[in-house]
Amino acid sequence: MSGDGLADDDPLAAGSGGDTIYEVFRQERKGQPFQHAGSFHAPDARFADTYARQFYARRHESTALWVVPRSAIVEIEDFVDEFDSSYRRVDGYSLRARLREARERAAGST
Repeated sequence: MSGDGLADDDPLAAGSGGDTIYEVFRQERKGQPFQHAGSFHAPDARFADTYARQFYARRHESTALWVVPRSAIVEIEDFVDEFDSSYRRVDGYSLRARLREARERAAGST
């Protein structure tokens, strides 16, 4: 492990020989969510780490940084509608039919 926090056998630290686009996410205060701060080209992960520290954390405006290659970010497009909440809405089912059934049952029991 080197002094910059990257493992010596880390494939990101070795670099791919060309410029890689890195995305930076920063946290302003502990407990707050990370927000996208920007992106930049870097020849390897060590350079990206150093650049991000200097550019985004030098004046202590960030408490934590995430620096990741753009290729490591996965976009999720297809969501299963498991959060369907139409059953919570009044228009999710017919109240008129249920009221009619309830009235018929009440009239038949008297």
